[in-house]
Amino acid sequence: MADLRQSILSRLLLGWSQVNWSVQEHPDAAVLMACTREESSRLLLTQRSDRLLAHAGEVAFPGGKCDPTDAGIEATALREGFEEVGLQSEKVEVWGAGAIYVSRAGLKVQTVLALIEPDAVLVPSPDEIAEIFYVPLSFFLEQRPSHDHQVGFMGQTYSMPCFRYQGFVIWGLTAYMLVDILNRTIDARIDFPLPQVRSS
Repeated sequence: MADLRQSILSRLLLGWSQVNWSVQEHPDAAVLMACTREESSRLLLTQRSDRLLAHAGEVAFPGGKCDPTDAGIEATALREGFEEVGLQSEKVEVWGAGAIYVSRAGLKVQTVLALIEPDAVLVPSPDEIAEIFYVPLSFFLEQRPSHDHQVGFMGQTYSMPCFRYQGFVIWGLTAYMLVDILNRTIDARIDFPLPQVRSS
């Protein structure tokens, strides 16, 4: 398989500004979408603590709300990466900020793509993160989403598309952002349809 990491990087360098990546407004939050700097790149993900009030137990990228003291969206992503998983900024090569997505709660979330060293020492924040894990980027190209994850929302039960990896369920905005990036940059053509209401 061709170097997936280099393929994505080449597309970003050549066509980043030519794609309608973001709306012209300030995001409310940032997430760090970080891949390891190695031939078979892996994607950094976390599982949020069950004790959190929002998105408890869900798989997510390191990230959070923008702070007025942050120098910019990349600074927000790096700060959150350090606070949540102990990722040192010197271990990060930021590619740039990508699209802005809107969460189901109406929060505007912007992606920041980056490379990290494969030997980066990560330590989960006990207040926020239950587990840190990596998924090979190739997994998302070889394993198509399943559609059996059930989620209750506003009195309805929805069947959500998701990826299942070693006991983790990657779904929701996290999965959508990942699929969108892969589809835009390397024409992955991953079908990730909107959730369907489950029949009772």
